[in-house]
Amino acid sequence: MHLIIDSHEDIAWNMLTFNRDYTHPVAETRQREYGSRIAELNKGETLLGFKEYQAGKVAVIFATLFASPQRYEKDPFYTQAYTTIDQANKRYRLQLETYKRLVDDHPEKFVIVDDQKNLQRVIADWQFSITIDIQPPSQPAIGLVLLMEGAEGIRTLEELTYWWENGLRMIGPAWAGNQYCGGTREPGPLTPAGKALLSHMDDMGFTLDISHMDQQAVRESLDLYNGPIIASHANAQALLRSDSNRFLSDDVIHELVDRGGVIGIVPYNHHLVWEWVYPQDKHEVKLEIVVTQIDHICQLAGDALHVGIGSDFDGGLGMQSTPSEIDTIADLQKLAPLLESKGFSEPDVANILGGNWLNQLYRSLP
Repeated sequence: MHLIIDSHEDIAWNMLTFNRDYTHPVAETRQREYGSRIAELNKGETLLGFKEYQAGKVAVIFATLFASPQRYEKDPFYTQAYTTIDQANKRYRLQLETYKRLVDDHPEKFVIVDDQKNLQRVIADWQFSITIDIQPPSQPAIGLVLLMEGAEGIRTLEELTYWWENGLRMIGPAWAGNQYCGGTREPGPLTPAGKALLSHMDDMGFTLDISHMDQQAVRESLDLYNGPIIASHANAQALLRSDSNRFLSDDVIHELVDRGGVIGIVPYNHHLVWEWVYPQDKHEVKLEIVVTQIDHICQLAGDALHVGIGSDFDGGLGMQSTPSEIDTIADLQKLAPLLESKGFSEPDVANILGGNWLNQLYRSLP
């Protein structure tokens, strides 16, 4: 089995919204939530749990800080929404504290990865657990790389120092449109405030995540930003019958590849088959479509060095919204034989499942 690095999971959002405990196995969480509205609100049952991380060899997660504008979260069940910048800042700080508490309470299970030294330690433990035939005395801890999805939690440029000092290493300026740039469903370029944010991020060493940014803002960012650029969770628009600005055009993919970036493919049915709608659509979406997305990026790049997995699991999509072969995150390992049957070599498969993100982290973390 290969190590998996998953470049997008809204863990803190789920812990605070649904009171989920990801130290528990998936079956226990599903049993606790049975009969509640959570599956309906999350488009399916949970996919994540510590037991399943271990079974799937999920070594590192890009763990997000995410809150949405109140205009998109009308249901009072959603506690992680905001109407003002101060409220956004409060939500993001609470999620940061949630990760800190998770790590403090369970240091044997989770560790924040904010530099190369911590990353090397996490990866060494996981590689040891794979190379030996017997179960190690203690299971390796999962590394959490903190990523802010939507930058409205940053009220002033001076606050970037606070976020950096508290372990944040990646920022995606937009989810929807905001003070910094256009975003999903709300197009627009970088604003003057957005350009200033990118300049300060660049100076400090943050990684820029273009996921959810409007394509005009993305193109401007590719011209302006000198630091590392990724798309943590975004699929190729060319394979979808959609004009949504949520997806990446081929020319943006080319530019991202030229910059050495990595793109995380999302195994979400609606982002694999645009016409698919939860829960009415019973059409079976197969994991092979994820491989088609991966292959498209590789064909454009000319190699298998610029694509990975950005599952977005439990981030508004549960088990019933993923390809039929997936029951939990451990089933991402099923991609390996599908990729091999497509002609990818074993080193290519290892890179796609985790190696490309690992190399990106080694290049970008202090």
